[in-house]
Amino acid sequence: MNKRRNMKWLGLVMAISLILTACGGGGQPSEPQTTDGAKVTSSGFTCPEPSPRVDVTSTELNVFVWTEYFPQDMLDCFELVYGIKLNRDEYSSNEEMYAKVSAGGTAYDLVQPTDYIVPLMIRQGLLQEMDHAQLSNLKNIDSGWLDKGFDPGNKYSIPYLAGTDAIVVNTDTVENVPQSWADLWKPEYAGKMVFIDDSRAVIGLTLLTLGYDVNTTDPAQLDEAKEKLSELVANIKVFDSDSPKTALIAGDADLGMVWTGEAYIANQENPAIQYIYPTEGAILWQDNWVMLKDAAHADAAYAWLNYMMQGDVFWLTMRDFQYTNPNAAALEFAKTNQPEVYNAYADSPITNPPAEVIANGHGIEDVGDATPLYDDIWVEVKGSN
Repeated sequence: MNKRRNMKWLGLVMAISLILTACGGGGQPSEPQTTDGAKVTSSGFTCPEPSPRVDVTSTELNVFVWTEYFPQDMLDCFELVYGIKLNRDEYSSNEEMYAKVSAGGTAYDLVQPTDYIVPLMIRQGLLQEMDHAQLSNLKNIDSGWLDKGFDPGNKYSIPYLAGTDAIVVNTDTVENVPQSWADLWKPEYAGKMVFIDDSRAVIGLTLLTLGYDVNTTDPAQLDEAKEKLSELVANIKVFDSDSPKTALIAGDADLGMVWTGEAYIANQENPAIQYIYPTEGAILWQDNWVMLKDAAHADAAYAWLNYMMQGDVFWLTMRDFQYTNPNAAALEFAKTNQPEVYNAYADSPITNPPAEVIANGHGIEDVGDATPLYDDIWVEVKGSN
């Protein structure tokens, strides 16, 4: 699941900073500006001090994360307050991340899998257990987002952001607005759709249209889903997990399937672009931090995780990204100190979905030995179109 940033360009200096960061890091930590001793980013954001400050001897941290999923001020502030260089590589699908990490030879300390990938990484011995004694700010995460079935007790993971996959549609250009996943097979939508490039979510919605569980391991049901999915894929104009909103905003696509943040930004650009929760139920997901088994900079990783989870830091995700936020301290901070940001988040059914949407939703889970069946479906169906 690819997540998107909704940031305003703040002059040439900021633009250069973003470009350099997107190129994977390198060089020295950001040079601080100071205002009465405080550290200030190039955008003018005053960095909160670490609370608590963690003792660190490492001088760098290497992370492998979803593309464009982090407020630049958050990244810059961590470098400024700790003097640590944060090197960042990015991916646009769980499968891409898993393939690279499982192949070995990487120097990453932290990666960011979605819920259903965590058990697979645990089974493959790719992760180390988190030391909760070094995660004092884990208390800021709402308990409803902890102790999930994919990682009981959060031994290996901590939440980052969450959201849904649902239908997006430009109501100005689409006369018959789809209300269900099954509607997307209608011939009138052929060649007009953009979909995220997410195998489990797309296969999952297909299973739902057949009345099956999104996590079925029944080969006969999966074969049936493969046949039906091939019909849908033939009608999809583009798969895009980098910026599916771009095609919608530009008018190159009129509808499709995207996740929360992309839908929110598209709706802000054009209110006619609506997010529809399908009658069969939305796909629910949660992204998480995990530490690789051979992480060379664990002390810097714990410093980053604690700093990021501070309410006065994590609220930046609400400003720059529009996903469901599990950090109770960040929500409270924004409510008190950034009411416009908080209200935009709380009032949107995209970022703050109604209770019935969650109750009717479907979480993707690890399917164990059936995983190759899903992989084969995706390769075969996409490869034949």
